[in-house]
Amino acid sequence: MLELAIGFFILALVAGVLGAGGVAGLSMDIAKWLVVAFVVLAILSLVWPG
Repeated sequence: MLELAIGFFILALVAGVLGAGGVAGLSMDIAKWLVVAFVVLAILSLVWPG
């Protein structure tokens, strides 16, 4: 999941440099939510017994 977030972040950077603001904004939003989901799942896996 972290790889997807990094991929969308790179896509947002490239789209921003090329002037595609809509694609860059959407990619950044997706990357942000994937990072949040990754952090939540990582914390749950560390806290959850078993």
